[in-house]
Amino acid sequence: MRRIIVVPAILIGCLIVIWVGTVAAAQMPPQALLAPTLTAVAESQSASQTAVLALAQPSAAHNPEEGPACSLPASFPPTVLRWCPAIEANAYQTGLPASLIAAVVLQESGGDPQAYSHSGAVGLMQIMPRDGLAAEFMCINGPCFASRPTIAELEDPDFNLAYGSRMLADLVTKHGSYREGLFRYGPMDMGYAYADRVLSIWETYR
Repeated sequence: MRRIIVVPAILIGCLIVIWVGTVAAAQMPPQALLAPTLTAVAESQSASQTAVLALAQPSAAHNPEEGPACSLPASFPPTVLRWCPAIEANAYQTGLPASLIAAVVLQESGGDPQAYSHSGAVGLMQIMPRDGLAAEFMCINGPCFASRPTIAELEDPDFNLAYGSRMLADLVTKHGSYREGLFRYGPMDMGYAYADRVLSIWETYR
């Protein structure tokens, strides 16, 4: 008797499960109606991911493929800004402000690496070489610039910036201020007028 009662109970249970599933399926919206909702969710998630990635990316004002951004004020002429990487490297090596080196370059050559003065100074920072016209300048112990590089060496912009920056840094350290260092860096016949002119450029562009 117990087996005859159990079997119908199992059958009834199965029928109930089938009926519940059928009713639930009938009440669910078709896939076509669900598709827009699923698409909206996917688009929302995609938009959120895009926003997060946009925040993580560098500003569009600077392309990372172009290298590090220049620290010099953008108001410097392009002829000077083109030497920014070398100016910054020498500022780091010497301890001079990069904008001060740039001010000297602007005053001396305007950023022209092939600039030559009437006295024989060469390149971006207008350094007197040991040869050419500069060889005619005589001091007590002989040629004033005998220990300087050659014209050919100073025509290399990187070498010129490195040599000029180091020379100016040494003068500043020795004499205690930018003005005193620039006074001795510039032409002897200009005196402090040269130093004040460079400092004025520096103040204008920094």
